[in-house]
Amino acid sequence: MKKSFVYGVAVDGENFTDRVDESRRLIRNFENGQNVILISPRRMGKTSLVRHVITKVDTSIVAVVYLDIYDCRTEYEFYNKLVSALLKQTSNKGELLLQNIKEFLTRLTPKISFGPDPGNEMSVSLGITPRDYSPEEILQLPEKLAQKIGKHIVVCIDEFQQIGSFTDSIALQKRIRGVWQLQQNCSYCLFGSKKHMLADLFQNKRMPFYQFGDILFLQPIPTADWTPFIIRKFEEKGQKITVDQVARICDTVENQSSYVQQLAWNVMLCSDTEVSDGAIDTAVNDLIDQNSLLFIQQTEGLSQYQLNFLKAMAAGETDDFTSAEVLKKYNLGSKSNISRIQETLIKKELIEKDGKSVRFADPVFRLWMLR
Repeated sequence: MKKSFVYGVAVDGENFTDRVDESRRLIRNFENGQNVILISPRRMGKTSLVRHVITKVDTSIVAVVYLDIYDCRTEYEFYNKLVSALLKQTSNKGELLLQNIKEFLTRLTPKISFGPDPGNEMSVSLGITPRDYSPEEILQLPEKLAQKIGKHIVVCIDEFQQIGSFTDSIALQKRIRGVWQLQQNCSYCLFGSKKHMLADLFQNKRMPFYQFGDILFLQPIPTADWTPFIIRKFEEKGQKITVDQVARICDTVENQSSYVQQLAWNVMLCSDTEVSDGAIDTAVNDLIDQNSLLFIQQTEGLSQYQLNFLKAMAAGETDDFTSAEVLKKYNLGSKSNISRIQETLIKKELIEKDGKSVRFADPVFRLWMLR
C-alpha cells in the first residue's frame, strides 16, 4: 500500500525528500574511504539519509554494511552483531556465507537458518565470546573481508552512542579506534539518535574518537524544499493545500523531518478537498496527544525545579535564568542551581544549548509543555 506520508521509520524512494548536498557529500566520503560522523537531533532523518546513500554508491568499488546496535548492552553483543552483519551483507549466497565463516571464524560452530522462501533473509547466530576471539581479531574482520572481496567496505553503525554505556567504555573506545584507524580498506559511518552523547564522543578532545572523521551536522530540511513535496502528496489525494499552510506545518514542528510528515498526515486526515486553518489546529492537537505518553514518561523523574525550568522555557525564557525576577517568578531556587538544572536536562536530551541560550530539543514537547 502506498503511503502519502511516512514517519517513525526510515523513509526511502519517493518519500525521501531533498538532502541533495548531504547525499553528495556522503557518497564522496564512502567512495573515497573517509570516516563520517553524523550528528543531529532526533527525527532529522539520519537513518533515512544513510540508507538512501547506500543505494547510490558505486557498488563496483564499495560494499556497504549497515547495523543498528541499539539493543547491544555489552562489548561482545556489539562484536556479535558487527560480525553477523559483515558476513551476511558481503555474502550474496548461503554457500559463500558458510565459506567465509569457515575461513575467518574457524573456532566457532555458528547456527545458520534459512526461511522456506529462498528470498527470505538468512539468520546467523555466532555466539562469539572472549574465549573464542580477542576484540582485536574481531575488529580486524572488516579489513580482512575487504581484502578478500576486492572492494572497500564502509561499515555504517546506527545508535553508535550505545558504546558509551558499556562497561569500561573508554578502554573499549581506545581499543576500537586503535584498530580501525590503521585499516586501509575500510571506513566507518557512525551516527545515532542522542545528539548530546554523540557530540561528547566525537568532539571532546579527551575522548578516543576525537577527530575520527568528517563530522556532518544534519540541519532541518528548509521549508522551500518541503513545499513542493507536501503539495504534491495532497494533490495525489485530491486535496488542496496552500504554500502558507505548508509553511505553518513546517514552522510548527521546526522543520524536523519525522514531525513534518506526521503533522502533514494528520492535516490530510482532518481535511476534505481543501485544507482549512481549523484542520491544522486539530491536527496539531492530535500530534500533541499522539506523543503525550512519551512526554509524560520523560518528565516523570524530573525534580520540581527542573519542571519549573521547562515551564519557564515554554513561557519564552531562553537565557537570563539567573535574574532575580525569573528565579522568583518560576521558583528556580538559587543562581547556582541553574547550571545543574541545565546540565541534567541536556543529558536527558530534553533541551539543547546554543551559546548562552537554551531551547527545547523537541518542538512538540514544547507545545505539550505550553498546553
